[in-house]
Amino acid sequence: MSAVMPSSRAVPAATEAAPSARGPWLFAVGVGLLAGLLFGVYRWYQQNYSFSVGMDYFEPEFQTYWMSLFYVQMTVIPLVGAIAVAVLWFTRDRNVLAISPQEELKRYYYVLTLLAVASILAAVIFGLFVEADAAWHQTTIRDTDFTPTHIALFYFAIPAALVGLTFAWTWVHTRLPQFTQRVSVPLSLVVAGPILIMPNLGLNEWGHTFFYAEELFAAPIHWGFVVLAWGIYALGGFAVQCVARIAELTRLTKTQTA
Repeated sequence: MSAVMPSSRAVPAATEAAPSARGPWLFAVGVGLLAGLLFGVYRWYQQNYSFSVGMDYFEPEFQTYWMSLFYVQMTVIPLVGAIAVAVLWFTRDRNVLAISPQEELKRYYYVLTLLAVASILAAVIFGLFVEADAAWHQTTIRDTDFTPTHIALFYFAIPAALVGLTFAWTWVHTRLPQFTQRVSVPLSLVVAGPILIMPNLGLNEWGHTFFYAEELFAAPIHWGFVVLAWGIYALGGFAVQCVARIAELTRLTKTQTA
């Protein structure tokens, strides 16, 4: 699993021009705008309906405005994720080791560009949803496990991030020769963070319900969220893996062009 990709694998003759050094920014901007619009509309919904119909889980309005949203999210997000991963798997390259260095380098441009977009979206999630949840617990009385901020953060933003990361993990391990015969441990650690946050959420809510009502941020019952969120730092290791291969591919393409 830790073996590096051999630089001596056979490559096609240099019949295609080397790709431009620019990343697929139009694609990145499109993804960023779509995600920004989705998160922006959701944040607007929170701002306008949290305090008017989101204060009491047992009110009929809460069931209409918030639990309906919860049920839709818990149905649509896993369904989209399952379909996307299945499509990636069944449309994978059957002979990915035979792709040209130019094509492989182009795919790494997509990886690095999406990493840049993901870093922005992570800041948006932390700024709009995590901070909103913290503020909610400091200004309102704890109700039940389901609050407007919990439905937005733990049942929308984090599951959506998990689906995106799972999609990325599958794409990387079916489209990049470097990872078709081994698993990227750093990328797997990144994906594991949101997965493990969900059972930690159950522990957190159980604790708050039965023995720890105060929402102190430094409370031990919250430590799991911090540790699991640190999984995002493993992106640094994945970036090192990508950059090392990009350097090798750059040398190959320059040799072919010469």
